[in-house]
Amino acid sequence: MTAEPLEIYLEEQDLERGLREDVRAGLSAEQKWLPPKWFYDARGSELFEEITRLPEYYPTRAERAVLAERAPDIAALTGAKTLIELGSGSSEKTRLLLDAFTRRGGLGTFVPLDVSVSALRASTAEIAADYPGLRVRGIVGDFTRQLDRLPTGGRRLVVFLGGTIGNLLPGERAGFLAAMRAALEVGDWLLLGTDLVKDPSLIVPAYDDAAGVTAEFNRNVLHVINRELGADFDPAGFAHVARWDADHEWIEMRLRATRPMRVRVLDLTVAFATGEDLRTEISAKFRRAGIAAELAGAGFAATDFWTDPEGLFGVTLAQAR
Repeated sequence: MTAEPLEIYLEEQDLERGLREDVRAGLSAEQKWLPPKWFYDARGSELFEEITRLPEYYPTRAERAVLAERAPDIAALTGAKTLIELGSGSSEKTRLLLDAFTRRGGLGTFVPLDVSVSALRASTAEIAADYPGLRVRGIVGDFTRQLDRLPTGGRRLVVFLGGTIGNLLPGERAGFLAAMRAALEVGDWLLLGTDLVKDPSLIVPAYDDAAGVTAEFNRNVLHVINRELGADFDPAGFAHVARWDADHEWIEMRLRATRPMRVRVLDLTVAFATGEDLRTEISAKFRRAGIAAELAGAGFAATDFWTDPEGLFGVTLAQAR
């Protein structure tokens, strides 16, 4: 079966407008910031794939280990007819779930949602070819804005992997989970991947690898802004910083100016002092009780929680109440 034509709810002009809004807001703030979604142009996506293979970067391996062991349980517990993946990318780990559902039988439709038309077109074609009995409906959209576009009907399982929810601030997480619950019916399921709180000596190197790949990935956001908005950032003038915030239990990635700079972007002239930081990402780490509480606050009941053998990464199965 071939993949169906992509359903596009996010156009190039929407992305450009969003980038402009974020750059204007973030670079005008007293403590400058940019959201991490702008890392991911083609080069950024390549760099992130390289990061997931680094010895220091445990989350991808740990989450894959959980799914490899528990995918049959997830298929049996949910009995889902439709599997929806948010921020799907290549859907590599999701294949573990698709294999388990295929063996069990009953899954009819796979719906990956991603902002990238090119990535989604490639991944849906590959999935449709490898799982010929499966209906594949790709949706081009932003998981923070287009949850109301998810297909309805049948028992649904929404999959949100990679610890991506940790990139949202607490208020943003609450809003996302509430919107997710509003898009589902009672009895539908959510599978959520979350990195867990652990010794910072394990966490920090995952965001500051010895080979410098994460540093290049971090600076890529400046290349994106230069190309898309005609800015004149000097990416080499910023040092990569990964900092553990014990109070919030999250890692922060920052770009630190190594000298005074004045950057022109849009109609702004943005001054950076030596040592001034531009925050580009938070990655919150979670505890089991905290995950369950956040889900409960949005109208989900956490029914199962699994970790890899080392207890580094958690996968929670929750049901809409």
